[in-house]
Amino acid sequence: MIYKAMVECDPSGPLMVNVTKLYPKSDCSVFDAFGRVYSGRIQTGQSLRVLGEGYSPDDEEDMTLKEVTKLWIYQARYRIPISSAPPGSWVLVEGVDASIMKTATLCNMDLDEDVYVFRPLQFNTLPVVKTATEPLNPSELPKMVEGLRKISKSYPLAITKVEESGEHTILGTGELYLDSIMKDLRELSSEVEVKVADPVVSFCETVVESSSMKCFAETPNKKNKITMIAEPLERGLAEDIENGVVSVDWSRKQLGDFFKTKYDWDLLAARSIWAFGPDKQGPNILLDDTLPTEVDKGLLGSVRDSIVQGFQWGAREGPLCDEPIRNVKFKIVDARIASEPLHRGSGQIIPTARRVAYSAFLMATPRLMEPVYHVEIQTPIDCVSAIYTVLSCRRGHVTADVPQPGTPAYIVKAFLPVIESFRFETDLRYHTQGQAFCLSVFDHWAIVPGDPLDKSIVLRPLEPAPIQHLAREFMVKTRRRKGMSGDVSINKFFDEAMVVELAQQAADLHQQMI
Repeated sequence: MIYKAMVECDPSGPLMVNVTKLYPKSDCSVFDAFGRVYSGRIQTGQSLRVLGEGYSPDDEEDMTLKEVTKLWIYQARYRIPISSAPPGSWVLVEGVDASIMKTATLCNMDLDEDVYVFRPLQFNTLPVVKTATEPLNPSELPKMVEGLRKISKSYPLAITKVEESGEHTILGTGELYLDSIMKDLRELSSEVEVKVADPVVSFCETVVESSSMKCFAETPNKKNKITMIAEPLERGLAEDIENGVVSVDWSRKQLGDFFKTKYDWDLLAARSIWAFGPDKQGPNILLDDTLPTEVDKGLLGSVRDSIVQGFQWGAREGPLCDEPIRNVKFKIVDARIASEPLHRGSGQIIPTARRVAYSAFLMATPRLMEPVYHVEIQTPIDCVSAIYTVLSCRRGHVTADVPQPGTPAYIVKAFLPVIESFRFETDLRYHTQGQAFCLSVFDHWAIVPGDPLDKSIVLRPLEPAPIQHLAREFMVKTRRRKGMSGDVSINKFFDEAMVVELAQQAADLHQQMI
């Protein structure tokens, strides 16, 4: 009924409004919700259900009841007051913003059938640049936190969160985006003086080889044991998952056909996919690679949800520096599960699944990944060589430089690591006497040169690290900033029996070399 009414834009059908943006009032105290009416008719004085992004028919926690106090048609800087709006209208709604964070769905209070929310907005870029803030006067922290909440509502791509160390971080798409956020935070949202740290970037963690040994972990009660290996995903698969080309909700047959035809997977492996991580569109895969002759599939199935939760927890915060894991396939190759339900509770299985995922990850040649911008620079022909110089100093590389037809300008296209992009535009203008203009947008993730776990690398303070030491430098600095220990501790993620096995392997290798 709802679907039919929306397709036909039925004014007498159930009300469905998709709120996509929140506009602050002049004093930034409250917001007006901007959305499109798909069916039904919205009116002033009407009571509605406001469904947030986390709402589902099974979990109705993210739902509030609100009354529409005013309606406007938004035209440039003018607001035209109206009393009601038919389907197809874009309207500005007052009185419903309190529980909305980014997007929301508005519907009638008396709907009989299950209502599903509109999908949150998807963007072609990611918030990969972050900065930490704190108030100049510590007593004004509550004001700043309230300001950050308003910032999160105003900017669709901004993410505000509190790190484990207690610092408040803001993630945005680039320097200019963060500048705008900080200006609004200081002048409109909170009116407090804030200190801002230098911007840094988000990293990801990945692997480049298969695990060098089968990694196992036992639960604290010694009744269960899980064995895993990690290996890199096929090229392009992570992007397919993130873009929704493939979904974990598909049937086993659909998944099997997709992975077999596009990525040449074994049909049995493709049908054994348990989850993507760290969420349904996460760029990592957990699959069950155990054999029914070796493992009791019934017992393994009984702890499936717990293992998936442990895997997703691990994929959200990797072992190198608590950054998300990307592009990794985790295979369960063996499992010994206790037959008594009491001994295989989630409290036993979840931390163990996370630990075994970490140990498999660390044994598969881990690497850091950094975000990379696609930069498009418009410039006169005589400045092109200067642009090449500026880009080469920042680990950037040009992919194309072509004349713009009908003009004396050239378009230079390049890839530039986001961490090297700070003050890039100023540098560019300086070297081209203000004649070059650039546009940057997030393009892809790339592996940082060097081994982050190489302890032989000596990092000297106030000296730029050579390119082959960058991964180590980024990992150590990120760990310090997050208040973690200086290096990755193997004992934290490896069982004692595994450490013994590793030592034995090292001794055997040494013997062979002799």
